[in-house]
Amino acid sequence: MAITAAMVKELREMTGAGMMDCKKALTEADGNMEKAVEILREKGLAASAKKAGRIASEGMVEIFLSEDNKVGAIVEVNSETDFVAKNQVFRDYVAAVAKQAAESTAADIDAFFDEKWALDTQFTVREALSQQVAVIGENLNIRRFEKFEKAQAGKLVSYIHGGGRIGVMIELACENEAEELVELGKNIAMQVAALNPKFITEADVPAEFIAKETEILTIQAKNDPKNAKKPDNIIAKMIEGRLKKELKEMCLVEQPYVKDTDMTVQQYIESVAKAVGAPISIARIVRFETGEGMEKKEENFAEEVAKAMN
Repeated sequence: MAITAAMVKELREMTGAGMMDCKKALTEADGNMEKAVEILREKGLAASAKKAGRIASEGMVEIFLSEDNKVGAIVEVNSETDFVAKNQVFRDYVAAVAKQAAESTAADIDAFFDEKWALDTQFTVREALSQQVAVIGENLNIRRFEKFEKAQAGKLVSYIHGGGRIGVMIELACENEAEELVELGKNIAMQVAALNPKFITEADVPAEFIAKETEILTIQAKNDPKNAKKPDNIIAKMIEGRLKKELKEMCLVEQPYVKDTDMTVQQYIESVAKAVGAPISIARIVRFETGEGMEKKEENFAEEVAKAMN
């Protein structure tokens, strides 16, 4: 039976499910509306769609590292409330998402959603998410993931802060894969969680970024009345000094090491490298913070109660 736009619209209005989900359900049901509703309910899509408009900005970050330490993945999965984020059912689900991300070949989040759910391959990742929404009773969302595949000798190390509020995954490159690298990685990851550096080294800073910062600092300096009588070469030196200070704050290895501020992170790395007898470098880092950059839901308890009573 041919599936028309009107049929998809009707099913969508009945269930609140997404357009493509409605079309798939109607196709599977050969145009039978009642059967299509049943299919959507079985997949948890009809129940979840009614919650899809709610803001999911709480949740948690989770990291999975393979047993052989060759692959790692970090994910952020959002919920509406912090209460659900602490629920063990939700946390187990997020752990499964992280494991799936580590084994995934998806290039982006859309492709990830379309993959078969590893725990039950009759469903996609998207459909499995909708089932969790139906079980937990809140809107949930897999917001993002990043996967590391180790391409050299060294260690993948993870750190989770605040029960999943912040997660950091780091790849250390070193010919000697000594256990000391794990402690080093944890300590550096804690620093990244706390201070959120923009770059690893000054060499990683794009020329465009430096040019833009120099432009901004120049305008600030020239607009400062205290600098009105200073010659351009003095102002240029001031700007150079300010930029150098900014870069030390932004670049991880230039920062004072939080556990011993008498040394920089780079000096700490070098001390461990000396102990293991091989050079160590930070190959890459990723830091996720739950809900960063997202709109936060404003709670109004009286309004919530009033809505529930209507």
